[in-house]
Parts: sequence; C-alpha cells; structure tokens
Amino acid sequence: MLTHLDSQGRANMVDVTEKAVTSREAVAEALVRMRPETLQLIQDGGHPKGDVFAVARIAGIQAAKKTSDLIPLCHPLMLTSVKVELAAEGTDAVRILARCKLAGQTGVEMEALTAASVAALTIYDMCKAVDRGMVIESVRLLEKLGGKSGAFKVEEPKAGDE
Repeated sequence: MLTHLDSQGRANMVDVTEKAVTSREAVAEALVRMRPETLQLIQDGGHPKGDVFAVARIAGIQAAKKTSDLIPLCHPLMLTSVKVELAAEGTDAVRILARCKLAGQTGVEMEALTAASVAALTIYDMCKAVDRGMVIESVRLLEKLGGKSGAFKVEEPKAGDE
C-alpha cells in the first residue's frame, strides 16, 4: 500500500523502489478569467511586458521541472516531455493545458497541475497592472495514463445532464 505515512504515522516520501517503470502521462488545465480588454491586449501583442503567452509557457515548463522542490514529499522526476498550451477561450479567458510525460515509477499528475497553475499565475503577474480583477479557476487534472492505477479521464457533463 502506498502512503505518505510511515509505521509511526510520520510523513515520508512513498517508496517506489519496487514499482515497475512504465510510460506515464498527465494533462491538467487552468482557466484565467479577465476583462475582454485585457485578453485583447494579450492577443494583439501590445502588452508592455511582452509576449504574455510565451512567458507563461516557459514558466509552466520550468515549474513542472521543479515540482519536487515546491510540493513536499513529491518525487523528483526526469520528465521526458512538458508541453504548455495557451489559448483564448471566448472573449474573456485564457485556457491553459499542461501535458507531462515520462517513463518512470511514479506518475506526473503533480507536475502537470503545477505547470498549469504557475502558467496561470504568470499571466496574472504580467497583467495585474491592467486588470487586478482576474480570477484563476478550474485548476484540475483532466487525464492520467499509465501506472498501476490505470487511466483516468474527466467525464464532461453532456447537454441536459445537470
């Protein structure tokens, strides 16, 4: 059984020594809501701090690589791929998708979630001078592949299923 508690109930890092090396992948998302004028400024490339999407993408990638430094008891991982995609959603939001991959003994969910979160925080940081009312929301795991526990994918509600 995997647990972060040892036999005395103290927190420790899970021992994954006996786990098989498998291909693992995780996808996480975050949404940043903002005023339409703020999104337009980003899309037009007229933001005084530069290319907001490019900086947020790099920040997300760097954060994924440093997850074990940020999240206690998280294993340091040798990621083989980190992709951070940013796109406008409607007229007032940016959707961030972070995908992390590796061949290893433990999953990459925390790395994908960290990448999406830090990319969202970077957008906030770069745009706060023009829009302090931005809201970061919907930080969540969308999909996980590989590992002993198998696959996970968020089931989106169908129209009328509310």
